[in-house]
Amino acid sequence: MLASLDAYVPFDPTKTLSPRELEPYDALADRFMRVVESALRLFRSLELHEFGVPSASTREMLDRMEKLGWVSSAELWMTMRSIRNKILPDYLPEQVAEMFRLIAGPFAVELRRLQARLAAGA
Repeated sequence: MLASLDAYVPFDPTKTLSPRELEPYDALADRFMRVVESALRLFRSLELHEFGVPSASTREMLDRMEKLGWVSSAELWMTMRSIRNKILPDYLPEQVAEMFRLIAGPFAVELRRLQARLAAGA
């Protein structure tokens, strides 16, 4: 996902883009969905290791990850998960622009933070 972020140019909802021009956005969206899913699976494993039982909801699991320092904000991760769920359907260009603004902005900061923690060996 970082390669897509490094090449990211803000999405302009006023432009009509060709399929080739949309490819970088499609790649970023796909990579974002996969990294969020992978992180959530990692968090479920960490939760079982630390607490011995799974939480009843994703929100509870993210609250636990926040307490352990794995995420900076459970609320941010709930928003990331929500955006991940919304990427597949077609939305108005303004909504797509907002999704990409979040992915390339606060979500990217959070994912880079997680990557650094994993690289440091937790």
